Amino acid sequence: MSRWTLVGAMALVFGATAQAADPGKSDVDAAAPIEAVTIHRLFAGYFGCSEHYAGELPYLGDDLGSDCMVLSALAPGADENGWFAKQYRTDGKRNEDWYGWGVPVLAPFDGKVEDVHVNPVTNTPGTINPKPASRIVFSRADGTHVMFGHLADIAVGKGDEVRAGQAVAKVGNNGYGRAPHVHVGAWRGKTPLQIRFDLRSK
Repeated sequence: MSRWTLVGAMALVFGATAQAADPGKSDVDAAAPIEAVTIHRLFAGYFGCSEHYAGELPYLGDDLGSDCMVLSALAPGADENGWFAKQYRTDGKRNEDWYGWGVPVLAPFDGKVEDVHVNPVTNTPGTINPKPASRIVFSRADGTHVMFGHLADIAVGKGDEVRAGQAVAKVGNNGYGRAPHVHVGAWRGKTPLQIRFDLRSK
């Protein structure tokens, strides 16, 4: 399976896993260009993301959001391109089987923690809990907000200042998540932002 096929498969698995951070609808104008925001890489290691298209989940924090998971290191092998990356070690039926489970999640930028919500229920892979996911909402001076969802072991609180790349939580599996991953959503005002990761960041 090629890397892009893998990302497409992830979109099928994780296509609707997040819970909106803000119950308000986002403002999406199909004719207008999509605004983007570049943030610090989510994890220190190799990861892949699938993206929600405009209007798929039309709520701030979900619209144009990405579902990201840690993948095994690339290794020679299994497909026509000579490379493969795996999501989990065995059959993926336990959270501990997933490469991302418990991996540190890094702050998106220098800014402030606006909100923290903790869902104490941990899902078994393949199941969901309809309660809102554990999440952190960050903000910065230009009015940009970024939400991380499906977290575990949140290490920051409301009002805390954070630095880009600071470990703020670990990868969890809760809320509408079906496997260990992190949902990332971004917005400014009522405008959802397409997320880009600064892959030069450390």
